[in-house]
Amino acid sequence: METILIITAAVLWGCGTGVLIPRPAYRFSVPPEEPWRSVCPAGHPLAGIGGGWLGRARCAAGDTYGPSTLSATAATAIVCTLLAAAIGYRPELVVWLLFAPTAVLLATVDFAAHRLPDVLTLPLAAAVLLLLAVAAVLPDSGGSWTWALLGSVILGVCYVVLFLLSKGFGFGDVKLALVLGAVLGWYGWAMVLVGTFAGYLFAALYGIGLMLVGRADRTSRIPFGPFLLAGTMVGVLLGSQAS
Repeated sequence: METILIITAAVLWGCGTGVLIPRPAYRFSVPPEEPWRSVCPAGHPLAGIGGGWLGRARCAAGDTYGPSTLSATAATAIVCTLLAAAIGYRPELVVWLLFAPTAVLLATVDFAAHRLPDVLTLPLAAAVLLLLAVAAVLPDSGGSWTWALLGSVILGVCYVVLFLLSKGFGFGDVKLALVLGAVLGWYGWAMVLVGTFAGYLFAALYGIGLMLVGRADRTSRIPFGPFLLAGTMVGVLLGSQAS
C-alpha cells in the first residue's frame, strides 16, 4: 500500500510539473547571444506568474507554443514513476523528484537550441548537493553525500578536459556534469562510470541513427545533454537497487 501511495504521488507530481515545462522551454530555447524570449510567436507578451515564466504555454489569442505539453507531461510523469518504483520510501527520492522536472526541461531546451542555460545548471548543482546533505542524515538514506560531492568535482574536472580536447563538446555540458556527478556519486563511483557510459552510448546510438537516415554526417553536432541525463537516470535506477 505504501509503495502504491508513493508511486501515485510521483505520477501526480510529474504530471503537475510537466504541464509547466513548455513555457520556460520555449523562453530558454534561443541562441546564446540572444535574450530569453519574452513574447509568444504571435508577438503577445508572456505575462503571468513569476514574471511570465510559470503557466501554460498558451498566448493571449489562445494559441499554444513551444514543445508539446503532452510530451513534456508524459516524459516527466514517466521519469518520476520509474524513480518512485525503484527507490521507494527513501529520503533521496524527494531530491530526485525535485530534480526530474528540471532535467526534462534541460533536455528539451538542449534538443531545441543546443544549449544548457547556466541559470538552470549551476543553481541545480548547488541545490542537489544541499538536498543530498540533508537526505544523508535522515534514516534509511541509500547513498553517501561524500561520494556525491566527490562525484560532482571529479566528473566536472573530467568534462573540462573533454571540453578542451573535443570541438563537439560544449561548456554547458561541463556545468551539467557538476549535477550529474553529484546524482550518480550518491550511489558510489561505479554508478558514476555506469551512468556516464550509458549517456555516451545513448548519444552514439542517436548519432548513428541520424547518419543512417541521412540527417547527419560525422561532422554534425548533436546535443549531449539529453543523453547524459538519460544515462544518469540509468545509473540512479541501477544504483538504487544495489544500495
